[in-house]
Amino acid sequence: MKIAVLGVWHVHAGGYTRNAMEFGQVIGFYEKDDALAENFNEEFNLHRFSTVEELLESDAEAVIVCSATRDHTEDIIKIANAKKHIFTEKVLALTDEECEKIEKAVQENGVNFAISLVQKYRSGPLTVKEVVDSGELGKINYVRFRNCHSGSLESWLPQHFYSRNQCGGGAMIDLGAHGMYLINWLLGMPVSAKSVFTVACSETNPKGKNVDNIEDNAVTVMQFSDGAIAVNETGFVSRCEPSVLEVHGENGYVLLKENVVCKCTTSTDGNKVEVPMKDSLPMPIEQLLTGKMLPGCSLEEAKALTHMMVMAYKE
Repeated sequence: MKIAVLGVWHVHAGGYTRNAMEFGQVIGFYEKDDALAENFNEEFNLHRFSTVEELLESDAEAVIVCSATRDHTEDIIKIANAKKHIFTEKVLALTDEECEKIEKAVQENGVNFAISLVQKYRSGPLTVKEVVDSGELGKINYVRFRNCHSGSLESWLPQHFYSRNQCGGGAMIDLGAHGMYLINWLLGMPVSAKSVFTVACSETNPKGKNVDNIEDNAVTVMQFSDGAIAVNETGFVSRCEPSVLEVHGENGYVLLKENVVCKCTTSTDGNKVEVPMKDSLPMPIEQLLTGKMLPGCSLEEAKALTHMMVMAYKE
């Protein structure tokens, strides 16, 4: 399959391009920002399309979307109308209305679509999900996911990741996306959400970047119709922290930490035991490029993620 890259704004653009080279031929990319394009092409040395239209007129069969989140709607609709398959970085768009427009274009043009909800295909979360789905925990009443990094403390996040206009927010809409789609996967859609967003970074350089005062330390608490609660914790101001996923039910809990899954339930007589890990599954980008799609990274899940972010950012 021939593949093009639309935008290298996102920090994952290079990784997705390397992934694409494993499963097809990357024929070029478009990026309007010269500095971003030059930095990207120091590694890849690909043809740089002069316009989006030139990319869309090429013989690329699929397009990887790594443009700014605010541009996703326009970009993805154009790609769909050009009859090319779509892989996009999360989140899909900034509003529910934009997601509906994207869905209409994708469906009308009959193209394949995948969004990068990568945690759902990794060994640890898959193992947790298997325990939850087995019913061993009984009625689920609490889920917590914590996923943080040191991007602000160590100043490796690019300047544009602090742009409210380009990103739609800060740590929650970026890194916090993983927690949102995992919670949706485990519990469904919440009925309400409340967030606490702060600026906590003590370093001078990231504060210089953070001109829009976006959150770098964030928690969203969600309520579900059956009484369950979910907590999504994220931020750019923590070093040396593993991600943690825990699910609690009336009969016990299951916990993923440092790539180990343990459970303690009435079925284990209250003893904490390690759970054998499931194998990881192909990532969404591989699924799209090989045509072997799995459940979990479709437009429905993409729309759900945007809706949860809309809830999280609602004042």
